[in-house]
Amino acid sequence: MLCPQNCHLKPGGVGVCRVRQRIGDKLYTLNYARVSSLGLDPIEKKPLYHFYPGSLIFSAGTIGCNLACGFCQNWRISQEDAPTRSVTSKELIKKAEAEKTAGNIGIAYTYSEPGMWFEYLLDTARLAREFGLKNVMVTNGYLRQEPLAELLPCLDAVNMDLKGMSDGFYKRACQGRLEPVLRFAEAVVKAGVHLEITNLLIPGWNDGDDDLRLLTDWVAGLNPDIPLHLSRYFPQYKFTAPETPAATMIKAYGITRERLNYVYLGNIGAEIGRDTICASCGAVLIARQGFQARLVDLAKNGLCRKCGQSVPVVMD
Repeated sequence: MLCPQNCHLKPGGVGVCRVRQRIGDKLYTLNYARVSSLGLDPIEKKPLYHFYPGSLIFSAGTIGCNLACGFCQNWRISQEDAPTRSVTSKELIKKAEAEKTAGNIGIAYTYSEPGMWFEYLLDTARLAREFGLKNVMVTNGYLRQEPLAELLPCLDAVNMDLKGMSDGFYKRACQGRLEPVLRFAEAVVKAGVHLEITNLLIPGWNDGDDDLRLLTDWVAGLNPDIPLHLSRYFPQYKFTAPETPAATMIKAYGITRERLNYVYLGNIGAEIGRDTICASCGAVLIARQGFQARLVDLAKNGLCRKCGQSVPVVMD
């Protein structure tokens, strides 16, 4: 009952995620405390642009995913049996604590799908709170409402990867459905957890004007201040189509900015869609170069220095 795949398993069978197995008449998680990747990353790499900008976060990932996206950028750990090592929750907390002197603010559960790491994620996130560490989830949002409700009180920020705005896209490209992902985002917003959304634009799949307007209208319906990251596609895993043209990214930026206050472009290296701009007066609030961020006209009290507009950025 963890995810919308609703897998029915025969004895010995595993779910779509490959990390939950039926043994006898019980289900077992195969990746509890199994870590495939660890690293100290800029928070902007998640990407989170409105959550402690310029800070670092200790990132951890496991194996497995409950979607099967043909364009997956981390397919070696999400779709294959990558090597792992055991790291208990206490050990992960200790590693994150040791990075505080370098500017670490917490733990990001990322790289593969952390929803399929649910029990470990929940145990670790609860413990991290006791040590004053922030909990960040980078996720596909393919989780049922009941476990999500259990997890949300432990989370400080979420970046949700919204693959596309049609059920057909999810079925053909990801072997999933759209509706549970939309409900996931709505629950995050309702709980008051900081949310940013990423959409990878794939030529001929989800980059049409109609797709972008559906995306824009839906995000605006949640809150037009939610940061939207439009990411440029490059061939990965099973998808071999050429990369998204820069002109498509620029056009997508224009369409989404019609109703959304904060839109960013990723994997393109252009100046447009890079900095955080005041929605009221157009001042540069946060300037970025790569994954480095610098406060410019954003005051520590969260107001624009030029016009006094309140800016939806989480800071100390």
